[in-house]
Order: sequence, then C-alpha cells, then structure tokens
Amino acid sequence: MAHAAVVAMVLTGCSETAEPDAGESGGASAGATADAKPAGVGSGGSIGAAGSACELPVRFDIAESWEPEAIDAAAARAEVDEMADEGSDDPDSLDKELAAELADSLLTQGPVTAACEVDAKPAGHIGFLRVFTGEPGDDDARTVLEDFVLAEESEEVSLDEQRYRTFRSGGLTGVEVSYLRSSEILEETTKQRALAVVTADGPVVLHLGGLDDEEHEAMLPAFDLAKRTLRIS
Repeated sequence: MAHAAVVAMVLTGCSETAEPDAGESGGASAGATADAKPAGVGSGGSIGAAGSACELPVRFDIAESWEPEAIDAAAARAEVDEMADEGSDDPDSLDKELAAELADSLLTQGPVTAACEVDAKPAGHIGFLRVFTGEPGDDDARTVLEDFVLAEESEEVSLDEQRYRTFRSGGLTGVEVSYLRSSEILEETTKQRALAVVTADGPVVLHLGGLDDEEHEAMLPAFDLAKRTLRIS
C-alpha cells in the first residue's frame, strides 16, 4: 500500500490488511521484456531498473494498464511518528508506540518491507501486486518465503493449503507458494500467491491477493507475467 494509504490506515487504527486505493503514480519504463508473455495479458512496460517507477533489486514486466507506485517505508514511518506527536495532547489520538506498531504491521511482513505496489484498478480489477524487499542475509528463497507467509498468521488470521514449488526465470532460481488466507475479522477465505528470490542486494518477495477469489484468478496472468520476466536489475 502506498505511503499516504499507510499513514491514513494507521491514524484510523486499521491493522487488518486491506486493498486500499493507490494514489497518483509514475508509469513503468518503456523497456519491457519481450519474451514469455502469458496468454490473456499484455505487457505494460517494466519496473525495477533505475529510473523506473519502482527501483528494485530485480526488474520485471507489469500487465498492461496496471499502475506502479513506489513505497517509501521510512518516510511513512516518520510521518506517522510526526502526526502522533502533533496529536499527543488529544486524548482520542493514537498512542505513539501503538501508531508505530500499526505502521510496522502494514509495511513489514516477516523479513521484508513493502517497497512497491502495482494497482490493477486501471485494468478493471480490484487488487495489487505488491513487492517487498529485505536486507542481504544467509536465508535462501524458501526460508524467506515461508517466513513471509507465516508472518500473516495471528489469532484472527489462519493459513491453509500452502503449496511451495521452485521456478527459474532469467538466471534466477526462486520459490513460489499458493495458499488460502482466512480472516476471522472479515469472515472470509481468499486465495493468495507469492514468490521469493534472493539477490546480492537482498531478498525480494512478490505477493498477489485480491478482493476475492474471482479477482485473484483474473489477476493471476499478471503475476505469471512478472514471474516469467523476472531478472536482476
């Protein structure tokens, strides 16, 4: 979720993961990868390289009409702290420590932190392809992805039918997972998909959710396009 959306959600006390609207964002770079387009989705350019909407350790194609936007996690946390300080005299305002915890829960999942989101709304879908990055370390892609997925579990959220598999793309070897996420608060179970690769600059995780299973299935070609065109930046 974008910087402004994170701040807004923290200030309203919302800690349940949602699919908020993305704001204005820069487009993808023109240098799209030409190979391996999944059936039913065209490429709308690539992101990840220097100068693109989201500069990442990897680059990949995004689906036509999807809109990418970088997430500055440090700036979002700083803004939450500042606004919590400004409201410190208001008995109805969020406690600064609680605000920081909520911001972390929205920005960080397991070993990685939100870095970019690609909004499907301009293409007629409700959902995001989100990109998370982490610090370099010794964990392999499977470990990173397992930690990312398991970080979703809580008293209100349960996970089922986790299926992991290895894939290769553009010289990278990664791990992909499909699973079901059940939310007690939202009273629903939804399909999820994620993948992880490890680079010299740290791990990268791509995650696709969706408003519901119908939206998730409709957006899977965009996820597959990203996976098949994944390269080191």
